[in-house]
Amino acid sequence: MRLGLSLGYQTAWSTPADHLAMAQEADRLGYAVVWAAEAYGSDTVSMLAWMAGQTQRIDLGAAVMQIPARTPAMTAMTAATIDTLSGGRFRLGLGVSGPQVSEGWHGVRFAKPLARTREYVDIVKMALARERVAYDGAHYTLPLPDGAGKAIKLGFHPLRSDIPIYLAAVGPKNLELAGEIADGWLAIFFAPDAVSDYVGHIAQGRAKAGLDMDGFDIAPTVPVVLGDDLSACADVIRWYAALYIGGMGSREQNFYNQLAVRMGYQKEAKLVQDLYLSKQVAEAAAAVPQEFIERTSMLGTKTQIKKRLQEYAAAGVGTLSISPYVGDRESGIETLRVVAEAFAESGL
Repeated sequence: MRLGLSLGYQTAWSTPADHLAMAQEADRLGYAVVWAAEAYGSDTVSMLAWMAGQTQRIDLGAAVMQIPARTPAMTAMTAATIDTLSGGRFRLGLGVSGPQVSEGWHGVRFAKPLARTREYVDIVKMALARERVAYDGAHYTLPLPDGAGKAIKLGFHPLRSDIPIYLAAVGPKNLELAGEIADGWLAIFFAPDAVSDYVGHIAQGRAKAGLDMDGFDIAPTVPVVLGDDLSACADVIRWYAALYIGGMGSREQNFYNQLAVRMGYQKEAKLVQDLYLSKQVAEAAAAVPQEFIERTSMLGTKTQIKKRLQEYAAAGVGTLSISPYVGDRESGIETLRVVAEAFAESGL
């Protein structure tokens, strides 16, 4: 298992300079990858390209580049460019986002996300391999049959044609798809004790492609809060958990709420959602079960963090990307250092 750093996207309490300093410290400490995200604010590509020229060894991961935001050809161009200018350090994470962002922000229908993802990845792989891109799918047709376009190939030789592709997946069918067509899985709310539930679906997809789990990277993002009081540490994460379980998507279509239900929190997930959608956000945060937070986070002292690292490694995690829940740059860098020390002392 290797360590990673998940920066998320720019918020009201972060700056690009903060994120760069964190990425550079992670690079110095030997972290394997730094991931940048996007929703409907700062974008992944700009952040990673900026950090590529100011880091040395650490991989640069998109977690994720939104499928509705770019054509597959544009994604292939971008992946090839960042990978080449960084000396082969790019990891391409993809995801369909959710109905609200896809349809409200990008103007792209959310229907049939699995089929669209499959076709999208097909085209990205063709382009990265410098094949002439001709594709006749249900969602993508290249070139257009009634115009002047022709099948063309990527106009330069990228450093690598096999850039690793990760899928952000939550539901069982999406996990199976990740196993079939991708090199890794970007996980959220990953509980090591529930790994058999996740891996079973991924393994089914791998089997469809004639593969086993060897070489497939399970890469969860895990919130981290350091402290002596587990309840106080969990309180820092409650707002984030309540946002996803209660307010990410609609009452009818919230993938994270459904995940909490599958993890055994049906009543609690409904309560969190009811409160959140009624704009009782503080009450929704308080209703997130302590057990759920402890199962899906790393909380406590360095000794407790060390034990959790061993649990993630035993669950088959390949890249454990930490997300420090802190209020300033210095605390974030200290969290990186403590986790790195715990990792070294764990013997992993």
